[in-house]
Parts: sequence; C-alpha cells; structure tokens
Amino acid sequence: MIISKNWLSEWIDLSDISTQTIVNTLNSIGLEVDNFKSVKAPDKVVVGKILEKTKHENSDKLNICKVDVGNEVLQIVCGAKNVEEEQFVAVSLIGALLPNGIEIKPAKLRGVESMGMICSSSELGFGKSNEGIMILDESIGELVLGKALNEYELFNDEIIEIDLTPNRGDCLSLYGVARDLSAALDLNLKEINVLKDNENSVGIGRILSIKNNTKLDGLFTYKALEIKEKFKLNIVIQIRLALVQKYKNSPIENLLSYSTHATGVILNAYDFHKLCKECQVDEKVVLEIKVQEHGEYGIYYNDKLISLAGIEQKDEFKINDDSKIIVIEASYIHPNIVANALAYYKNKNDMNYHTLRGSEPKLSLGIDYLSNECLKIENISIFSGIQQVFCDIEEKIIGIFTSDIDKIIGMPIDRNILVKILKKLGFEISAINEEQINVKIPLHRSDIANIADISEEILRIIGIDNIPSRALEFKEKNRLNKIYFDYQDLKNLRLKASHNGYFESIHYVLDNEEELNFLGFKCIKNKLINPITSELNTLRSTLINHLLKAVSFNLKNSRKKIKLFECGSVFDEYSVEHSKFAMVYCGFKEEAKISNKAKPAAIDFYTFLAEIKSVIGDFTMQKSNHCFLSPYEQANVYKNGKCIGFVGRMHLSIENKRDLIKTYVCEFDAENLKQEFKIVKNYSKFPSMSRDLSILIPKGFEYDKIKKAIIKLDINILESFKVVDLYTDESLGDFYSLTINFVFRDFEKTLEDSIVIEQTNIILQTLNEEFGLNLR
Repeated sequence: MIISKNWLSEWIDLSDISTQTIVNTLNSIGLEVDNFKSVKAPDKVVVGKILEKTKHENSDKLNICKVDVGNEVLQIVCGAKNVEEEQFVAVSLIGALLPNGIEIKPAKLRGVESMGMICSSSELGFGKSNEGIMILDESIGELVLGKALNEYELFNDEIIEIDLTPNRGDCLSLYGVARDLSAALDLNLKEINVLKDNENSVGIGRILSIKNNTKLDGLFTYKALEIKEKFKLNIVIQIRLALVQKYKNSPIENLLSYSTHATGVILNAYDFHKLCKECQVDEKVVLEIKVQEHGEYGIYYNDKLISLAGIEQKDEFKINDDSKIIVIEASYIHPNIVANALAYYKNKNDMNYHTLRGSEPKLSLGIDYLSNECLKIENISIFSGIQQVFCDIEEKIIGIFTSDIDKIIGMPIDRNILVKILKKLGFEISAINEEQINVKIPLHRSDIANIADISEEILRIIGIDNIPSRALEFKEKNRLNKIYFDYQDLKNLRLKASHNGYFESIHYVLDNEEELNFLGFKCIKNKLINPITSELNTLRSTLINHLLKAVSFNLKNSRKKIKLFECGSVFDEYSVEHSKFAMVYCGFKEEAKISNKAKPAAIDFYTFLAEIKSVIGDFTMQKSNHCFLSPYEQANVYKNGKCIGFVGRMHLSIENKRDLIKTYVCEFDAENLKQEFKIVKNYSKFPSMSRDLSILIPKGFEYDKIKKAIIKLDINILESFKVVDLYTDESLGDFYSLTINFVFRDFEKTLEDSIVIEQTNIILQTLNEEFGLNLR
C-alpha cells in the first residue's frame, strides 16, 4: 500500500507532524513501513506559459516555443506531441539538475538555440502521468509565472510504502490508514462533503433499477454519470495516481482508481449503451443479483452475466473512451465469500485482491468522493439519486469486561481511553455497566473474532513498549462451583424483587399438613416422627402458605399494601428438595394520599404480571387449572419454552377464610430463573407508525394461533404488536371483537402509508386464509 502524505492530509490533519513521526507511528501500530522517500521537484524548475509555438524547419517532430517564466521569455525547443500555446508547463531553467542526473544547459537542437526544457512528470521524478509534457492547472493552487514548482504541495511530497499483512485489508486505502493514525495520534478524521443532488438533473431511476430476491452477505450501491465530451483529469489526480503506481490510460478508470485508493470502496463501471443495445437514454436497464454456484454474487442483465461482484467483470460491458453513460457500482462482499469463490477462478486482478482482504463497507463514502471529483469536471453530469440493495448483515457483538482486557494486556487501561480507541477504530460501543461493555465489530474488521483480538487492537495503539514488565505470577485454580453460581443467581433475583418494592420474608421449612392439603398441594408421604409443634408437622411443599399467613398478619396490623417474596426449599411427595421463588401482592397499587383522594385502586392481574416481568424477565403464559386460584385469573408461566410455575389470584373462598383482601401470588422454580445475558440492540432513528385492527373471532378461539401466524410472516418493519381490547355485545352473537395494535418502523427510512397498508393487508389475508378471520 503506497500513500502520499499530502493526499493523506485530505483525511487527517498532519500539518504539525513530521514524516518520521508518521513512519514510527505506523510501525508501532502494526502497519510496517517498507520504505519511504521524499519526492520534490528540483530547484530551478518553475511555472511557465507557452506564448508561441512554431514548427522547427529542420525537424518534423520538434517545435520552437516561446515560454514566459515570469521575469523573461525563453526560447525552448520541445519534441512533445501535446505541446500547445497558452499551456502552463513545468520549465527547467539553465542549471537545474534533474533526478535522472541530467543538468540543463544551453543547447542547440538542429541549429536552433534552446534555453531550458519543458518537462514531463516522469522527468521530474513523479512517475508517468500522461503522454508528453506535464500540463499544469490551478488544481495545485494559483499558477504564478516563475514560481518554483517545489513550492506547491503537490510537488513537494513524502511517499510511504506500507507492507500490510493479509488480514488488514481495511488499510488498503488512505481513509483506512488515516483511521488507524487518528487512534494512534489522538486526532479527528476529516469529513468529506456529502453529495447534494442537483434538483434539475435526471434521476437514476429513469435508466436503472436493481432486482434482488436472495439474502445477500454484501452491499451494493449504484450511481450514474453522463460524459458529454471527452475530458482530461486535473494534474493533482494525475500526479497522485502516478506516485502510487495506479495511473491508467482511461480518464474514467483513473477516477475510479483514484476514489478506491482514497476510500477503500470497490468501484466498478459498466457502459450503459453496451447493456442497452438500443442506446436509448430513456430505456430502463434492470440489473439482477443472483447467488452463483460457489456462493459468489453474479450481476445479470436479461439473464446474461455481466460481472461477478468483487471478482471480475466481463470485457464486453466495460467502459472505453467512447462511453457516454456510465453506471458506477460500489460493492462490499464479505471476504470469506470471495475466498471460497476464488478457488474456482484463475483470474487474479486488483479488484479481487482488494475484496479478498476486505474492502470498505461504507459505500456512500466512495460514491460521494467520486461524485465530488466529477463535479469539478464540466463535461460530466451526474444523475441524481442512487439505487441500493439493502442487506441485513448482522455485525458480531462481543461482550467484554474491562478487567479481562487489563489481564490480557498486563496493565490497567482507563475505561475512557479504551472506549475512545475502539471508537476511533470504527467499533461501536454500548455500556452495560461500569465493568462490562458490548463491542460491535465493524464490517471492515472481519478478522476480529474474540476478546483477545480486541485486546490486541488496544495494545497496538497504546504501544507494547508502554506496557511495564512484571514477574510471573502463580495463581491457584479457580475452585468456584455450581453452588456458588446458583447462589449468585438467587441473590440477583432477590435484589430485583427488592428494587421493585417487595420485602423478603423468611419462614421455617416446616409447614402445616392440613393447610397444605386444603390449598391442594401434596405433602411428603413420609410423616415426621418428631415434629417441632403440632402446627409444623410436615416439610413444606410450597412457599405460598407461609406468605399468605404473613399477608394476613400485616393486614391485621392495618397495612393496606403488602408486597412480599421468599426464596427457599420445598419438598415434593417423594421428599425430593426443590428451590422455589415466590411473590405475593395484596391490597392496593399505592398508599392512600391526596392525589388519589385516599381511595387508591386495588391491585389487578396485569399490574402484578408487569412487576413479575421486571423481576424474572420475559415470559409467556398458558391456560392452567389450579384449585387454589381464581378460575378467571390464573395461568401457567413459561420461560424458554419450559413451564416454570404459576401465577394468579387466590380463590375467593380462600381469601374469605383467611380474611384477605384482593391477593395475587406466583411461585417459580428458581433453577429455571437463570439471569440471561442482555444484548443491547440498535434502535431506529425514524418515527414509527401505529395501526389498530379489530378482528372478529369465535368465542373460545385461542389468540396464540393468531400470534404465531403473524410471527411466522417475519415482517421486517413490524416492530411489535399486542392486544389492546376485547369487546362483545348482543349484535356480535358468538363472536368477540379483538383489537390488535401494530407498530411499524423502518431502520433505513421514514415509512409511507402505502407500505404500512400493504403489510396490514398481508396480515389480514393470512388470518383469513388460515383461520377464516375477517375485520369487524
């Protein structure tokens, strides 16, 4: 990878940093510098202007030029084919010493005196940028006659060649190198101008559309250009491409190569009229993306393969100097796909070399960079808009503890420094707590797989020389066992219950057999030989009985809002011990106060369910039949597809017998309440749209069938749905009116009514076809 310091400065401010510092920094962060050199125009090479050109009488190839170099007009004999009057050129004055060792002296060519030399870029040591002499323009700055050429930044540069390892394809561009330097030097990256389409320009949708019916592990963006007349690139692009050895003969290919070298985005070009043989501008070309035999992606037009994305392009559709309308394709293909496919292709080129190592996935970066360069050229017009193929590529998320990073590196790293380094390298960070963070691996770093790789990224930026050495430590093997981890899980459960306002209640493991039988719980078959008291005459088979006694005691002491929980052991009829977790809520939702006029609302089933969810997490419910619970308010609770317990209101007869007011209880298997690792997900910045559908369902019809049918549709813009109303009256007969609220949201754009209507129609059609359900 060859980089120019001046070109690199487009992405990061290096004005106060020497080239030697940049080289040392690159070496320290793992981007090994193979060599670097200064490229500077020789002294006594100045800006000149050709005032007059006449043919040499004694030569068919030579021209006699009058050249203004500021303080004088020189006569110079030049043999270049492209020399013309009014051109600004680089002129070597008498006494100039060129890089090839030639010293410019007064000379006679075929009898005509020549007092200098009009130079090409290669003669000045800047590589071959065109055929003939180098034509200057104001892209390098204001052209002042007689001004030394090496006073312009373009002709006073530093070239650095980096020897990259195969896994660092993200640094095969100036943007990628600048990204690493921004982290190592603690500098901010510059932002390029985002392209703003001209309102009067033709939209790309008039000539092109993209079709894709497969799930892709890649990204595609298309842009279109119109070449009105042949054009030449400015001298800055020519010289920069020559210095990095990327110069080609075609101006458009040079623009693509220039943009790819700068941004790392793979850009490909098709001749529109070669695709559309009728050559009508208003004829629409439909490109289709298909998965090929070996997993690679083929681009097709009229069922004819025109290219393999990121691998190669068919010659018959390539652009040439006569191309008028050009379709630009920016693509990102996962390196693994390219690697698997290349085993079956012998053709190796710059494109698949780049994609094999990993190209830049920010396709808009390459499109905007290319478009901004095209805007500087009068003979190019840009079609407005783009065509894109959106793919839901899941970026890998790694949960890490900062303490683990410290152990791997060998020294404590400040959390803020760690986060700053990763963000500058393009990683997304979401904090879980003070010790734990989630790191989302960007697509341009497909080589990052685990916490060790992340630690290596931190280490190379901090610098291994900054890690203090220390003696070898011998540590005893970790002897923590399942009992300890179960204790921790139960402790976390107790803390969550306490945070939700519940008080822990602790009771004997013994209970009253008669009361347990009345509640419908089976007691142990083996009787206790010597019970503590006549009331505590068996091992308890539930936590509920003791909790109800505690509620009754609190009610007698004038408490109107009672929230209790207990964790403990219970025993089944075969005396097998089980760990249970139970909660009870009795009375009112809140204490009596002025705001509720001293008449607070009583606790209800849904409020209790919400509090359970905040303690144990998400769960589902199914119909149950527990005799000690109200037949109208009870359910079995399921978590991860497994029944873990029950929830419901105490049966009215039990409430009356124990002098209880409205009371809800739940009891779960503690072993099935392991705390799940939470993953932070991105949220959409675009607004949601809500729609309510009222559906007629027969009485006794299970809502779970509707729920499963809607989930099976896998509608990507459907964020959530829930039941908001269940209504019936005499006019509905044997039917209920079930109202379901649907929330739609897109991650990429603001939704339109037509899209939401389309998706709701799909839902209604499915419910009708599968269950015969219709709108009310």
